[in-house]
Amino acid sequence: MLNKAQVRTQLEKLPEEFTLDELVEQLILIQRIEKGLEDSREDRIISEEDLDKEIEKWFT
Repeated sequence: MLNKAQVRTQLEKLPEEFTLDELVEQLILIQRIEKGLEDSREDRIISEEDLDKEIEKWFT
């Protein structure tokens, strides 16, 4: 979940004029990065080897 400070920071990084889509895309990216960092801290990860095995299943 994002907080107001993160949203303000992202707003400051955008140019003076921007579309709502650009803002939403930036906020989604930040939220996904935060989720990934949280998953990593909580040890909710898989090894690269396991990932390769999962991807291999998609093509068989």
